[in-house]
Amino acid sequence: MNNKKISLPRTPAEWLEAVMNFIFFLCGMLAVGCVVLISVYMVISGVPAIHKIGLFRFLLGTEWASTAADPKFGILPFILTSIYGTAGAILLGVPVGYMTAVFLAKMAPPKLKTAVSAAVSLLAGIPSVVYGLVGMLVLVPGIRQVFHIPDGSGLLAAIIVLAIMILPTVINISETSIRAVPAGIKSSSLALGASHVQTIFRSILPAAKSGIVTAIVLGVGRAIGEAMAITLVSGSSVNVPLPFNSVRFLTTAIVSEMGYSSGLHRQVLFTIGLVLFVFIMVINVALNKILKKGADDNE
Repeated sequence: MNNKKISLPRTPAEWLEAVMNFIFFLCGMLAVGCVVLISVYMVISGVPAIHKIGLFRFLLGTEWASTAADPKFGILPFILTSIYGTAGAILLGVPVGYMTAVFLAKMAPPKLKTAVSAAVSLLAGIPSVVYGLVGMLVLVPGIRQVFHIPDGSGLLAAIIVLAIMILPTVINISETSIRAVPAGIKSSSLALGASHVQTIFRSILPAAKSGIVTAIVLGVGRAIGEAMAITLVSGSSVNVPLPFNSVRFLTTAIVSEMGYSSGLHRQVLFTIGLVLFVFIMVINVALNKILKKGADDNE
């Protein structure tokens, strides 16, 4: 049986390295601990309401009457609204952000690139409530006038605001990924006779696929988790998620009613948070599978 001796640091440099390694390990464990604590708290707070109401009644119920004498807690309209709203924001925002990142990374003249990059950075720094306020004062009246409807607050306004909000995330991360592609890939493609545009779309962008997918998923995460901005433009009513209907997302349901909730009602709002948490978990798992598949394809 071999006994391995643990050697202690002897010099000041070795002690410093050992201390720094311990600090890094502690920071890593702190991050993991925060995730575990949040997960446990959400499960403990959200599961009791599911036991009282029933999982299928809760997830598939279409009636929400939290303050009625006989309360109903069906969140299917919230789930569908969140899915449709996020999907719409992706369909509008991702193509614009993706092409903007390509433009900034490979095509933009220096002066124009500086101006566009400054605008993107400004978008990233604007608080969510400002997006919602501008949407409420400019976008909602615009939709009302263009489509001749009584109220412009609804799913369409929320989708447009979310699409604008995810642009900085998609643009910045995608641009960084495109710039990280080795220069040899571009040189090889040009040497084989491909044009500049062909090289970008057939060689550089496929090589940056993992980073672009990450940008899209992080944008999706922001769209799903946004509350303040869409509260101001969505109307916050429980309806079928149609473009011009006033709707309520999962996040806005929590924000709208947490202030006066109690008892089972409060537990239900925590359960809605648990549903959101599961959505994010599913997105992360999907991202890992996509990245793994991309890595396998490149080998």
